[in-house]
Amino acid sequence: MALTSEKLSERMGSQVHIDKADLLSGVHAAELRALLDQRGVLLFRDIHPDDQELRTIARTLGELRIGASKRGADGRTLNEGDEGLIKISLDANVNPDYAKFLPGNYLWHMDGTYEEVPPLATLFTPYRLSKTGGDTMFANTYAAYEDLSDEEKAQLDQLRVVHTMQAALFPVMRDVTPEDFAVWYSYPHRSHPLVWHHRSGRKSLVLSTSGAWIEGIGQSESHDMLESLMRHTTQDKYVYRHKWQLGDLVIWDNTGAMHRVLPYDRESGREFHRCTLNGEEPITSPARAMALQD
Repeated sequence: MALTSEKLSERMGSQVHIDKADLLSGVHAAELRALLDQRGVLLFRDIHPDDQELRTIARTLGELRIGASKRGADGRTLNEGDEGLIKISLDANVNPDYAKFLPGNYLWHMDGTYEEVPPLATLFTPYRLSKTGGDTMFANTYAAYEDLSDEEKAQLDQLRVVHTMQAALFPVMRDVTPEDFAVWYSYPHRSHPLVWHHRSGRKSLVLSTSGAWIEGIGQSESHDMLESLMRHTTQDKYVYRHKWQLGDLVIWDNTGAMHRVLPYDRESGREFHRCTLNGEEPITSPARAMALQD
């Protein structure tokens, strides 16, 4: 069956119409990758993938992230997935390692800013929904960059931002234990260019609540600039808001979009299953992008 799609909003997101069998087979994988790069978010309705099917779909699109794990401050191994799949829930019985850190998802962010090569994309499907709240918002960081003035682009091209786990979580988790904070601090403080020069030739803003400060400028100016860019990028014209239905599969481009979940009842049992695709390129600055082309 031919692949067809329709826009979910003008600047972000497309709903794709495809048979589940074709999605699992990977017959349209190249087209889907191109559409994901162009539209940022892909929605598939009534797919109802089980865990193994979610892994299978992920593998048609890229390299499935398998078992990346990290040792916590208390010496325990923090498991990031069962054969590439992780259950996203605030219930510690469902997600014992990370449930208490998931309130950070209420804030605008991109995943993996503490890594040199952030994840390429995320596949997300609901297992149990909350009765209220829980919509997911996506913001197009390509489009937000493209609409800046030439003067603003030239200025931002020269800047780098330090990303930390503390910055990502502290705004919504003020009452934390020293042990929790030690886990946050165990993640590297990673410096990234503020503008990502992609190997495709396109450029996007590298924004996330994890952005703690801009290198080389004063704290107040750094804060105001990052806040201004966040307000710019999360304007309605760059945002798609997704209201979930059971059976949905959503794939988003982590390299060209931010996302956040709207608050919901912690006791609702809301649970999603997630697969992640390994990143394929580091966040490059103009100089590094030129060097890679030489």
